Amino acid sequence: MASLISPGSMLRRVAVSSLGLFIAVPLLLSAQTEKRGRKYTPPPPTCKITVIVTKGSTGKPVENAGVVFHPIDKDGKDGGNMELKTNEEGKAELDVIPVGDTVRLQIIAHGFQTYGADYVADTTTKEIAVKMLPPGHQYSIYEKHNDSQRGGEDEAPKPSDDSAQPH
Repeated sequence: MASLISPGSMLRRVAVSSLGLFIAVPLLLSAQTEKRGRKYTPPPPTCKITVIVTKGSTGKPVENAGVVFHPIDKDGKDGGNMELKTNEEGKAELDVIPVGDTVRLQIIAHGFQTYGADYVADTTTKEIAVKMLPPGHQYSIYEKHNDSQRGGEDEAPKPSDDSAQPH
């Protein structure tokens, strides 16, 4: 094969000897061979978090519980939230939290207390087992609480005489 380059042209002509044809092939410019633009930075390694939700009384899996992940980066910035539902085995898996970040986990299931806790994604895999509890007593300001100065009937002010009118 013979190669001919004309000075005024940006095309290379390559002769194919057996067919007697000339094919025009564009030449690469020096700017096209250089890398331009942004350098690729790979994403940080992530932690695969597996949450297993079970009933506290029986240990059976809780299906269709809402598992909400609130990622918090190393600077303390909230990264939004992501919600997954547990499968029939009570499992929910997420693998997008960067290693070293904190994740605030919230679990909501019908008939159980809402669960919440913070976890550090310090390895590439993390398994979190949560035992859901039945609903607890609801807090009321109208009931007496041992550690509070307010609330309850015995803390209500009593009028000094029956003729006193409220303001």
